[in-house]
Amino acid sequence: MIDYKDICSKIESAAREAGKFIKRESIGFDISRTENKGLHDFVSYVDKESERMLVEKLAIILPEAGFLAEEGTSSKISSEYCWVIDPLDGTTNFVHGLHPYAISVALTKDNVPVAGVVHEVEGDETFTAWKGGGAWLNESRINVSSAKKVSASLVATGFPYNDFNRLEKYMSCLSYFCRASHGIRRLGSASVDLSYVACGRFEAFYEYDLKPWDVAAGIIIVREAGGRVSDFSGKEENLTGQEIVAANRFVFPEFLEIVSKFMRD
Repeated sequence: MIDYKDICSKIESAAREAGKFIKRESIGFDISRTENKGLHDFVSYVDKESERMLVEKLAIILPEAGFLAEEGTSSKISSEYCWVIDPLDGTTNFVHGLHPYAISVALTKDNVPVAGVVHEVEGDETFTAWKGGGAWLNESRINVSSAKKVSASLVATGFPYNDFNRLEKYMSCLSYFCRASHGIRRLGSASVDLSYVACGRFEAFYEYDLKPWDVAAGIIIVREAGGRVSDFSGKEENLTGQEIVAANRFVFPEFLEIVSKFMRD
């Protein structure tokens, strides 16, 4: 039987090593060394080298696992276990010299996250979780907040950057939360947003048009911290990031109802 706690520790070690590389490269980084993958979707040699480092280390940890990595460093496929990797979540922040940006790595079994690590590079904060093992920030156990209502919540979101088909609905939802909550924050890194829900800094988070590597690690971190995660219709399984709602267990029903009201077709 695979020891997910041990796996998590090894993921953390690999993420921290890649994080040191990213931090070194952030000093004097030249924005002209980026490429456009799509509208407002950047990639740099830093993303690619971070992913190469991670793939190399993770392949040793669990050789039978496949990979779903943002920059396509490995296309190895496995029917059971898969590494889901974002080597630099928050590239736009990184290339502009802003924080936060993070490394996000999850191990999934049959498409369900069973271990996850989000390493926020500049803050040197590492969020970890494994199936049945709770959620952790560095060496300390974390839990979602105990706020009971949206009116007592700080809400996080991510602005649409590629798919603007639901922009008007999104802005209506944003407007509602501006009035009905403690406020809105937009950090620019979904994996960090989810980790902050897990440790109680945010009560809730929603976004659309994300990818599996943006959310896979954050999903298990939130759940192991006592929170809930679903899509806009409330489905909690097989989440791809196309729609995501996360909140502490008290706020979640009300928060989901509001997001669903504004965002569902």
